[in-house]
Amino acid sequence: MGNVAVGARSGSGGDEPEEQPEGRNDERSGPGGDTAPGAPGAPGAPGAPGAAAAGDGDDGGTGRRGSRQQRSFWKELPLLVGIALVLALLIKSFLLQAFSIPSDSMQNTLQRGDRVLVDKLTPWFGAEPERGEVVVFEDPGGWLDTPPPEPNAVQEVLSFIGLMPSADQQNLIKRVVGVEGDTVECRQNGQVKVNGEALDESAYLFPGNTPCGDKPFGPLTVPEDHVWVLGDHRQESLDSRYHVDGPSGGAVPEDKVVGRALVRAWPVDRWGALSVPEVYDRLAAGAPTALAVAALLPVALIRRRPRP
Repeated sequence: MGNVAVGARSGSGGDEPEEQPEGRNDERSGPGGDTAPGAPGAPGAPGAPGAAAAGDGDDGGTGRRGSRQQRSFWKELPLLVGIALVLALLIKSFLLQAFSIPSDSMQNTLQRGDRVLVDKLTPWFGAEPERGEVVVFEDPGGWLDTPPPEPNAVQEVLSFIGLMPSADQQNLIKRVVGVEGDTVECRQNGQVKVNGEALDESAYLFPGNTPCGDKPFGPLTVPEDHVWVLGDHRQESLDSRYHVDGPSGGAVPEDKVVGRALVRAWPVDRWGALSVPEVYDRLAAGAPTALAVAALLPVALIRRRPRP
């Protein structure tokens, strides 16, 4: 009754070994009692003495993968550069283009050497130049009598991707004062008038300049699809006033307008939007009122005419 059952261990740590089922050792051992491949402790098994040494050969594979990744980068680099150039050309052609200011004709709004970003998108959707906007336009013919300087290689690359204007283009930048149908004029030592309304240009006219003291003009009617432009530094600007004997009477065809200058982008300390002065907002707001009065005046006179 006091004997321990076969196969059980004595809780007191007896020396009797545990009996193993027949054939159990054969499963764990190969021929001759050796440990079977893949079993714990076998050569090549995880944790076996030879396992770490076998893993040391992976360094060569890692180096090969790194070199393949480096070669892949250099293969992809031309593609990335090509995509960047295509995007730059699309932006230059349809969105924005940078222009450099070559003269003092727009001081103090723009200084010589400033860079402006010009909107080229909205004209594609039918937008037309408005009074008070600063616009870049191509030479209508005879406005610029000096050939452009020869560009260097860097300038050619920058103009190609749109960071500078093309060297073979002759561009000017002025402020739109009148649009098609407007009557513009300026008497000696007087103010510029648009449709009979005098403009207060003190917000942007160069200090010490007169609106047209050096070159009075008008009254002139701006032709259809044209704009009348003036420089903010009036005494340094060969603008519409100096070309009244031309085919368009000094006005610039709208199809020569590249776009509106939106932002003064460079230098950084002069960054800012080129907004339309308030005087032009009031002028635009007053135009419909004047037209309405002109249209209703004949009706009012008819109603006031005494009946026979």
